[in-house]
Amino acid sequence: MIRRSQLYVPSISEKMIRKSVDLRADSIIFDLEDAVPPEDKEKARELLSKLLKELDWGKRELCVRINSLQLSDSFKDLALISREDKINCIVVPKAENELSFLYKATGKAIIPLIETAKGLIKAEEIVRSDGVDAVSYGVADLSLSLGGDYNFYEKNEYVKTFIVAVAKAYDIDAIDKVYFDLKNLEGFRRECEEAKKLGYVGKQVIHPSQIDIANEVFSPSKEEIEWAKRVIEAYENAKKEGRGAIRLDDKLVDYVHYKIAKRIIQFQNL
Repeated sequence: MIRRSQLYVPSISEKMIRKSVDLRADSIIFDLEDAVPPEDKEKARELLSKLLKELDWGKRELCVRINSLQLSDSFKDLALISREDKINCIVVPKAENELSFLYKATGKAIIPLIETAKGLIKAEEIVRSDGVDAVSYGVADLSLSLGGDYNFYEKNEYVKTFIVAVAKAYDIDAIDKVYFDLKNLEGFRRECEEAKKLGYVGKQVIHPSQIDIANEVFSPSKEEIEWAKRVIEAYENAKKEGRGAIRLDDKLVDYVHYKIAKRIIQFQNL
């Protein structure tokens, strides 16, 4: 699964749900949480269910961000998700505990959002849950939970590094947080580039103008693709000869490099 861009779409907006079909985001997240007022939750579920049957997003990943598991609305959200075959995954806001029960109950992949103090200190337990194959975080809710300053946590390298470290430790995708300043596309690009250097594979986005930038930044360059092809060919030839590590361009190449190369090649057919 490639998740260079994950676009949030308000489930209360028929116009935006329909528009998402033609956008180039790798993954769509239909939002039943923050984007929907409390009095419109049921209306949003009905609209989403109707349009899921009517529209076709192809092979793209379709997710639903449910309401907090502490709220009764989350159970109604999960009932909807369980009925909809097109939905691939559940995005869980303010995740704070083990989530295997969600995967066992629905069969859908799980993407937890680390957004509270408790969620941050229990992040490892959360991502170890059955069915979790990606993780992201939310700075606004996290800073509120910690009693800190949003602007400081937005640039906090510890949080950024910790989230990606937990993800990589359990071989799941780390997806960077949303960027709220829609007019500052250069700032968005810069944050994407910084996230990629830390090890993130993509970005959660909230506006169509951010999609192409995220897709570009989190895609490998032509040089990286050529390197990957050479590594795969050389490594697989060496493996046939019983060798597990080889020398390529005067550098050691082993199974780790081979895995990196295989992931890079996934982008060729996009």
